[in-house]
Amino acid sequence: MTSVPGSPKTTIAPARRCAYVVLRRVFEDGAYADRALQGEAKDLDTRDRALAMRLLYGAVQRKGTLDYLIERLAERPSERLDARLLAALRLGLYELLFLSGAPDHAIVADAVELAKGGARGGHGLVNAVLRRGAREGPAVLAELSDATPEQAAVLHSHPEWIAQLWWEQLGASHARALMAYDNEPGEVALRVNTLLTDAATLASELPVATHTDPGLPEALVLEGPFDAHDSPAWRTGAFLAQSRAAMYVSRVLDPQPGERVLDLCAAPGGKSTHLAALMQGRGEVVAVERNSRRAGMLTRTAQRLHAGNVRVEVADAATPRPERAVYDRVLVDPPCSGLGTLQARADLRWRVTPQDVRAMTRTQASILAAGASALRPGGVLVYSTCTISPAENEHQITAFLDAHTDFSRDELMTTLPHRDHTAGFFIARLLRS
Repeated sequence: MTSVPGSPKTTIAPARRCAYVVLRRVFEDGAYADRALQGEAKDLDTRDRALAMRLLYGAVQRKGTLDYLIERLAERPSERLDARLLAALRLGLYELLFLSGAPDHAIVADAVELAKGGARGGHGLVNAVLRRGAREGPAVLAELSDATPEQAAVLHSHPEWIAQLWWEQLGASHARALMAYDNEPGEVALRVNTLLTDAATLASELPVATHTDPGLPEALVLEGPFDAHDSPAWRTGAFLAQSRAAMYVSRVLDPQPGERVLDLCAAPGGKSTHLAALMQGRGEVVAVERNSRRAGMLTRTAQRLHAGNVRVEVADAATPRPERAVYDRVLVDPPCSGLGTLQARADLRWRVTPQDVRAMTRTQASILAAGASALRPGGVLVYSTCTISPAENEHQITAFLDAHTDFSRDELMTTLPHRDHTAGFFIARLLRS
């Protein structure tokens, strides 16, 4: 378990200490940033918790750029540095060069203290590199370009393979804008549970300003910080935190009251409960999830949101259903690389690999075929992912339609974070003849 040196009298700012511990756990232990932060920050006050999140997510997202700076300023490869020192340098340089508010000397002093206990004399290196970074870092950053995918990967801190993928798929201009946008705070949206209330009523009860989306009457976009899980309205089931892009998925499927709907890979339940609300609680949503723990989460979400017409089933979505051609509508929302959610999932860009994408496409094809076999003639199937990857999106649909001549494409929809200011989703609506 990662520990931080110093006695209880050591005056490291609590937010920096917390961010440092979680930063090391992410890159040394493979921890998920959001989950590790939730546990580590539980005793911080609201202000420190928010700062710790900003520091952590920023340092994780900007790792590529920060490591380039470290190598320039320390004059040695970043992988040769002791892990404790590397984490202190990443955190300190991020705050010095990408955040404002704290004095440089306080940032450097805390980073030096955090580095103690690492390689012998390492805290002296941290002190020297950060002081040099405060002086020279802005000029080094100003030298960076995004003229090529390789250069853009450094400037915008993405793996080269993602930069290259988007360069080819979207064109240079969109690829640059998308990568830059991935490092900015994303929107926070709530889906109003229309089984219980409406957007205007909920907005009047929230302690934060909101605005609406004309195409999604159940969506409220927050204009300030809000602790959703501490809200009485959350506990009563009045809303669920969900991106507008994810809400579009259920809208495109367009389930009707009284229908029978199949939702494959349904946990954690955002789309299943949205389908239930669009159906006004009438009919049935069969929500399939392979992982029993996640299925339990799905069940609890449905209960909290009073979605009584959601029936959770623990099963493998890739296995054809025992009942064939009986569902009016089918939602296939398979595991994907998640490249449309890099704003919200700070560490994902450093986890997923091209090999992962290739493996996922095989799973996606199996789940899509299983979903198709369960759909009745004349029914509607929606395939959706939260990624920006042709192999998982357009190519997947083309291959499916080539193999299933009784299906036709009705609608394709793509959201791009930098353009639509929500998560990046691919949504394909297919019809069975």
